[in-house]
Amino acid sequence: MTPSQRNQDSELAALLAPDILVMLEESPGDVAAETEELHPKDLADVAEAMPTDRVAEFLRALPAARAADVLEYLDEELRSELLEAMSTEQAVALVSEMTPDDRADILEELEEETADEILQDLPEAERQETERLLQYDADSAGGLMTTEFVSVSQDLTSEQALVLVRVAARSGRKEAMHAIYVTDDRGSVVGVMSLRELVAAAEDSKVADLAWTEVVKVPATADRAEVARITSEYDLVAVPVVDAFDRIIGVITVDDVIDAIVEEQTEDVQKLGAVQPLEEPYFSAGFWSVARKRVGWLVVLFIGEMFTGTVMRSYEETLAEALALTLFIPLIISSGGNSGAQSSALITRALAVGDVSIRDAMRVLLRELGQGVVLGTCLGTIGLLRALMWGNTPTLSIVVGLTLVAVVLVGSVVGAMLPLVFKRLGFDPAIASSPFVASLVDVTGLVVYFNIARQLLHLR
Repeated sequence: MTPSQRNQDSELAALLAPDILVMLEESPGDVAAETEELHPKDLADVAEAMPTDRVAEFLRALPAARAADVLEYLDEELRSELLEAMSTEQAVALVSEMTPDDRADILEELEEETADEILQDLPEAERQETERLLQYDADSAGGLMTTEFVSVSQDLTSEQALVLVRVAARSGRKEAMHAIYVTDDRGSVVGVMSLRELVAAAEDSKVADLAWTEVVKVPATADRAEVARITSEYDLVAVPVVDAFDRIIGVITVDDVIDAIVEEQTEDVQKLGAVQPLEEPYFSAGFWSVARKRVGWLVVLFIGEMFTGTVMRSYEETLAEALALTLFIPLIISSGGNSGAQSSALITRALAVGDVSIRDAMRVLLRELGQGVVLGTCLGTIGLLRALMWGNTPTLSIVVGLTLVAVVLVGSVVGAMLPLVFKRLGFDPAIASSPFVASLVDVTGLVVYFNIARQLLHLR
């Protein structure tokens, strides 16, 4: 959604909210009928435009299933506030209408005591279903999946299978109707077919003969990034999730995959900026919470940059003999940092989408060595010419040019290899953020610069 679209939605919500508030005062029974054409997301925008203390009243004016749909789209902080303010009976009435995966996600957002009270009062089937989902890590395939899917035995005919699909659809409790999964006696997925293929099949045909047997599936322990990669590579609208015995236990739908991709990319971008990932939207996160997540890396990077001063002090005599060297320090350290940031971003993203693996470390090293030489030569030539234009001696200009070649080469290699090292150690490659690489290359660049200057200019 573009910013202009979001602004239009906000404006529409601001226009509708006063009318609905009036309706709540004068004829609350009409609210459901008057808003039935609006999408739940639009109604959530309307609710967020109301005074907070009127939102619960607005939800009570809607049928429980409709109110549950609206609740799913509400801002996370507002939703938690509403559920914690409601009686357990009211909260249970809404939460029990949600799909299993959304229900589990919302209970995880609440205070533990409130979540336990709601969970214990849910109908038995919904409670057990939700408890199973809550056992999985929120960022795993098990945490993303819904248990509402349709599977049929491989021994059924297409007509028998179609009867089961109709029953499931009429129950209103099957979220993933995009694909029909064919299972054997153990519950393992042996095939998959679309609803269209099942409807079009001859009545006496076996589903085992109709189904596509090359089924792409993921274990419940798979990371959300892996789920997103598989969904993208195979152009899937749903991914079956299996347990340790290869039995289907859930399905991840494409809308949940998109949410996972957005969250994963948000975390990676924040890490690349040397910020510990925020668990809430920017304005929802507390002021001091954001500060705490930023200060840690800032202190680490600050300490790293202090080594730059240490290096310069150790070469104080060199600088004193050739003061002109100081003019090129910003140019040199920024060039190394920039080349490192480029390589770090390229390799981090390549690791995330599966284009590069740890096994490719040597290939990456050789490629970045070549890139560093080419890019460094380009910048070194420009730097040399610039130094000459400023009236510096040819020898000093050569020092600048050679140093730029060296620091860009070092920056490219360091920026490319650090994400692979972090990956090998089991850390998120995004930790090798641009500021982290830049700080490391700054120190290295100065050491290279002053040593080249000492050799060519015959300094102490």
